Amino acid sequence: MRIGVLTGGGDCPGLNAVIRGAVRKGTGAYGHEFVGFQDGWRGPLEKLTTPLGVAEVRGILARGGTIIGTSRTNPIKIDGGVERIKQNLAEMGVDALIAIGGEDTLGVAARLHERGAHVVGVPKTIDNDLNATDYTFGFDTSVNIAMEAIDRLHTTAASHHRALIVEVMGRHAGWIALHAGMAADAAAILIPEVPFSLEKVCQHVDSRFALGMAPIVVVAEGATPDGGENVLADKGLDAFGHVRLGGVADWLAGQIEDRTGHEARTVVLGHVQRGGSPTAFDRVLGTRFGLEAIDAVHDGDWGKMVALRGTDIVRVSLNAATDTLKTVPLERYAEAEVFFG
Repeated sequence: MRIGVLTGGGDCPGLNAVIRGAVRKGTGAYGHEFVGFQDGWRGPLEKLTTPLGVAEVRGILARGGTIIGTSRTNPIKIDGGVERIKQNLAEMGVDALIAIGGEDTLGVAARLHERGAHVVGVPKTIDNDLNATDYTFGFDTSVNIAMEAIDRLHTTAASHHRALIVEVMGRHAGWIALHAGMAADAAAILIPEVPFSLEKVCQHVDSRFALGMAPIVVVAEGATPDGGENVLADKGLDAFGHVRLGGVADWLAGQIEDRTGHEARTVVLGHVQRGGSPTAFDRVLGTRFGLEAIDAVHDGDWGKMVALRGTDIVRVSLNAATDTLKTVPLERYAEAEVFFG
């Protein structure tokens, strides 16, 4: 069997672990042949390929990013794009496709499956917001990067008697903010699921200063104030129609300065959260996902996504993975609120 592999959407630590796991088991245990599609869905749309064998995947486990490239190309927005991919796969003799990506990438994979293509999905997002899996690889690395940054910012904030507002990724789900903020003792954590009270945030800031500490406020990019809307820098839309969020930290810092009289500064972690070598957790999880994905392909179990349930790797339908986002439950946020201020 000739199997194509692609990685779509934003890059993510652990992608290469998935590719390596699938290729090593697929060639060694089953004798399958692999081809890498370059730059996400652009690869099968334009027949852009790269060799993907055992030699190509040696030494990539610790590397961040993806050796086959990625993009946010959206075939659904291209007239006849999904059908063109299906036709191109047939013309190139590709019997099955492993699509590694988030909600948008797997949404395209589900459309391909509906049209009869042989597709298996692997969940990837640092936001950890894909339904039907307990964790996605990349999330643990992202949280650790954010936590380490906040740990460092505590000392400079204290030295200058400033409040620091740290903006992390999280458009609709605040998992990164929640975990990084709890791990790094934030004075407040603001997430998209719970509109925040500016008055309460300022109270938390004042409370930390009163204790002789400099407060760190962690805010997800999609967080909004009570009765407000997303605070946006003018960053336009991506190929899937999503607004590129950013700017809430700058707005919040100005509000805190005006209301408390304390100096406030902003740190936007941005793409640094995606970069660098994956943690041990993400290397192992990505590897296990790759192994299960090739088993699903070998079994002809099409239209499935591999997922983590407890400590087990299972298979779920692509539709179950993409029909709703997995957001932070209120009871999890309540745990964090105990430590605010």
